[in-house]
Amino acid sequence: MAGYVYIVTNQKNGTLYIGVTSDLERRIYEHREGLTPGFAWKYGCTRLVWYEEHWDIGSAIQREKSLKRWYRQWKIDLVETMNPDWNDLYLTLW
Repeated sequence: MAGYVYIVTNQKNGTLYIGVTSDLERRIYEHREGLTPGFAWKYGCTRLVWYEEHWDIGSAIQREKSLKRWYRQWKIDLVETMNPDWNDLYLTLW
């Protein structure tokens, strides 16, 4: 089963939330609609600004754990490499 690591935010250079899922479209929909209470919901992190696909969920989980240990600036640099304008990538998933 494929896995995805993703970053959502509330605004450019705002609060960052790193998550992992096997269904990226569904999970981002849940963030946008506030269906899952937690950190991302509390801080309004609904904008998908970065994601990465993995062959299996296990490697995606390992990558998520690694990214969560990164310095904030490294995470910002990662987002800006893929998405320099911090556009919401949700609608590009289809």
